[in-house]
Amino acid sequence: LGTEDIINAAKQMAKHTKAGIALLYNKETSNTSDVRLKLTKEVLTIQKLDVVCTRGGDPQLNGGAEHKVPVVISKMFKDQVGKAVHLLRTAGEEVTITVRYLREIPSFLKLPLGSPVPSAGQRVSSPLFDSGLHLNGNSSNTAPSSPSKPSAIEPKYEKRWLDAVSLPLLMARVSKYKAVTAKLRSNSFEVCALDGTSTNILQFCTAAESTDWLQAISTNISDLTLENMKMINRYCSPDDQIVHMAWVCENPQANDAGPSSTFKFLALRGPSLYIFRSPPVSGTDWGQAETMYTLYEVLLKVHKLCVTEDCWIQAKFYLGLQQDEDLQDGEPFCFSILVGHGQSHTFSVEMTSDLAVWEKSFQRAVFMEVQRVGSKTYMCSSQSKVLCLTIDFGSGFTCSESSSKSILWRYKFSQLKGSSDDGKTRVKLLFKNAENKQIEMKELEFSNLTAVLHCISSFMAAKVASVDPVFVKCQSISGKYMS
Repeated sequence: LGTEDIINAAKQMAKHTKAGIALLYNKETSNTSDVRLKLTKEVLTIQKLDVVCTRGGDPQLNGGAEHKVPVVISKMFKDQVGKAVHLLRTAGEEVTITVRYLREIPSFLKLPLGSPVPSAGQRVSSPLFDSGLHLNGNSSNTAPSSPSKPSAIEPKYEKRWLDAVSLPLLMARVSKYKAVTAKLRSNSFEVCALDGTSTNILQFCTAAESTDWLQAISTNISDLTLENMKMINRYCSPDDQIVHMAWVCENPQANDAGPSSTFKFLALRGPSLYIFRSPPVSGTDWGQAETMYTLYEVLLKVHKLCVTEDCWIQAKFYLGLQQDEDLQDGEPFCFSILVGHGQSHTFSVEMTSDLAVWEKSFQRAVFMEVQRVGSKTYMCSSQSKVLCLTIDFGSGFTCSESSSKSILWRYKFSQLKGSSDDGKTRVKLLFKNAENKQIEMKELEFSNLTAVLHCISSFMAAKVASVDPVFVKCQSISGKYMS
């Protein structure tokens, strides 16, 4: 590798790595503890501070009588695996232990990093010593006389960050939302792996620090998802390519009974929008979607103005606003998928930049699908006659008789000047006659009116986009990047 290649590789590695301190909140015990976060491209590791023996004994058996120190437990967590727990589980059927509660932290735990534990001849004021318990195992309050010969290898203890939880980031989700609600947490979030393993709640001192970590973890998750998509797309036909997929939080509808937000995994692939309860891992999982919708028959509506997260933080700083002031009402960043007569799904995302990604990805997926299908025909009626309305990407609107196939009228997309509908089955389309410039009204009735209106909107948007060289160029570049 040349110097430039090494520099680029180092930049890529630095882009995906990060380390820092956070507070870990345990939802079951309501306790918090300091943890160290270590982020790599594929894994988020949570480390907890512990005291280990680095000299004078078997470092694999830290703590206990073999090092002439008591086992001191400062906090306990559910499913925690530690040296003392391991020893107890493997000690046999009957174990006798003596437990003593200490109100203050033992002094050897207060030692700075790299400090040796007090020797047998040193007196240390601590609950251990004051209660008659010495680090050398003696039970007398009087310090024993110094040995004639010093120990060959005196134990040495150090405080170290030890790995407690490691979460693979492929298909993982990160969320600021509180369970079963659409409310946002302040300066905190949790990360959940594909297998359901969770970090519990990670808390940060400031909104900027929380957002910085949220963006870093989300970026690594997105990059891994993109790599996975590219691998799948290599083995799929051009008509079945994945454009975008990610976790979202589905918010309850207004008519739903009680708050019941749930996490869903959305995917834009080929002709469909997929909604999953969990990410599709194998090929057969794609057939297990909770819901599927034809892309050009649904509409996407963004609820909040898209601004980048870092710009908003800077704006708040200059305006003197308090942290998270924009989200005190609990309003998340949302978009909706409109699918039928008053029916829709509303989804929340973590950052405003996610809204922009979903909007652009949806536009691209619809554009690709409209170009692929070329045209769509719907059965309709007018004045008791059974008709067919064809929406064609190239020629526009064509209405013909169902039986004879004879064409009754035809208009280009540019000739559509307006429309109105009754919200049920009937629609009035207003076209401008190319010759006499008069407005002509065509009234039609459909059994699936909403799908027809959404299809018209999708085809017209794709037609407009097709004459925009910048948009077309972006779609071409994105297509090469995805495959």
